[in-house]
Amino acid sequence: MDEGLVYNLSCFFMILSHSHFFLHLPHLKDLMSGLGSECDNDGMTMLTEVLSYHTGEKGFCIEVGNGMKDSWYKSTTKQADSVCQTVKSLSALKSGYNIVSLSQGSLLARALIQWCDDAPPVNKMISLGGPLAGTASVPYCGMFFLKDDFQRSAFSFNEGLRSQILCLLADLIMELGIYTSFVQNHLAPAGYIKIPTDLEAYYKGSEFLPKLNNELEDSRNATYIERFTSLSQLVLIMFESDNVLIPRETAWFGYYSSGSLSNVLTYNETDLYKEDWIGLRTLDEAGKDSR
Repeated sequence: MDEGLVYNLSCFFMILSHSHFFLHLPHLKDLMSGLGSECDNDGMTMLTEVLSYHTGEKGFCIEVGNGMKDSWYKSTTKQADSVCQTVKSLSALKSGYNIVSLSQGSLLARALIQWCDDAPPVNKMISLGGPLAGTASVPYCGMFFLKDDFQRSAFSFNEGLRSQILCLLADLIMELGIYTSFVQNHLAPAGYIKIPTDLEAYYKGSEFLPKLNNELEDSRNATYIERFTSLSQLVLIMFESDNVLIPRETAWFGYYSSGSLSNVLTYNETDLYKEDWIGLRTLDEAGKDSR
């Protein structure tokens, strides 16, 4: 069997972005979708069809949990655990597969690679607009933490009453404190919100991204590096007009410098890259990292 392909939105072709999987048989292609996506919406259906057409394989989407609701309100850690168990249960993936991930799904794809014990190997990963180094605001729901001169309306969800209600609920939860245990466990984006002017609280209270990015000096895990650098290819795509990820350079592992909401470091200026916390520099120097 040829290697499979996975994409995530929180879905997998595998596309990874919210919490869904797309599986292609017999040459598995997986897609993970992003925040707020569902397998049966028009966009995901079209994406599956496009990927199927260009790869020559039939595509399927498997929900992780309860679709849009869980992509928002099930913690990213629990979503990652669910994805891990799903992938390990699929015998068609046992020889390995590739992942294409979108938005939040890119973080779930990385968690699958770095954390999922006894899982089949991931050969290649393509990330489409993933908040890989975090984001300074909840996607789609405004600039909650940023300065008043940003226009919240420019970042509002404009996709119907259901999405607006989800954002209102997210705002109410955020008021409780983004790094509190309750919010971390009941709002998925809270797991990867990184406020550069409040890093002490982030390191102390965030339950997902500091671990995924191996940021905590006293608990760095060499296994994460070993597994991430086992990829034969990593492709990172940033959308130039992205107004969902703050800053958009996070899709390339770039991020704000400590204490700043204006100075954005390129990926190779960050400590994560320079100190090789997850093996990104190793992949880059080996010519396996493309942007």
